Amino acid sequence: MTRVAAIDCGTNSIRLLVADADPATGELTDLDRRMTIVRLGQGVDRTGRLAPEALARTFAACREYAEVVKEHGAERLRFVATSASRDAENRDDFVRGVLDILGVEPEVISGGQEAEFSFTGATKELAGRDHLDKPYLVVDIGGGSTEFVVGGDHVRAARSVDVGCVRMTERHLVNGGAVTDPPTAEQVAAMRADIEAALDLAEQTVPLREARTLVGLAGSVTTVSAIAQELPEYDSAAIHHSRVSRDRVREITDWLLRSTHAERAAVPSMHPGRVDVIGAGALVLLSIMERTGAEEVVVSEHDILDGIAWSVA
Repeated sequence: MTRVAAIDCGTNSIRLLVADADPATGELTDLDRRMTIVRLGQGVDRTGRLAPEALARTFAACREYAEVVKEHGAERLRFVATSASRDAENRDDFVRGVLDILGVEPEVISGGQEAEFSFTGATKELAGRDHLDKPYLVVDIGGGSTEFVVGGDHVRAARSVDVGCVRMTERHLVNGGAVTDPPTAEQVAAMRADIEAALDLAEQTVPLREARTLVGLAGSVTTVSAIAQELPEYDSAAIHHSRVSRDRVREITDWLLRSTHAERAAVPSMHPGRVDVIGAGALVLLSIMERTGAEEVVVSEHDILDGIAWSVA
């Protein structure tokens, strides 16, 4: 048994997992799993740089996580950074800050590596469960990018494309510096066209339609599941391995894109940091389900973070 810590720093959130890993059984036992919305990718699509206030929020979360890692006595720590820090001109400022706080250098991984970690984290415990057929299509809808991975026991093909809930919101749903509330039909149509173009790109290298089981990861997907179940609060145990039909995803997406900020914020399972970007994330999920013909999505709370932990163990 090895006690490990993994940090996944994405475009919208930064997450920590401290766990005991048992390679013999393939099990990770969580000791601490937490998430903080930091919006590191704020404005990156427009400016090409990480905003000073976004860096400050991220470094504050890193200081909190450093204390948790120390308290649990993790033997190894790996910090992986994804889309926003990969794209930014001033990513060296980010690297130096993380190194000073946590004592490890963030690894700004490629989209392909990101996809590999997501696949491992999502599928390691699915074998033989609930008659889920292989190959799997694992879809990780992040803030800045979406990863597509097809595989059975191992990854067969993977692709990362630049559509995510934050990037799509900032690109299509912001007018005059504020998110349109609710978005116009024209804004939604433009966003949908952008997503469809990205799916065309993904399909050049990943056989999306050959998968037998769609597995959805990350906050946009888990929030859609929470809404579908009408949970009184966000409940990871109820969400993990839940299934949501395509019709239900369509119904929820349509509502999210018609609703106001206040209506979305009133959903009891909604994280405050997702209120303005959840409509775009849900539309990415729906577009994928319609493109692939998937009748349902199997929702996983285990994702790139668990894959990073396994890579350390």
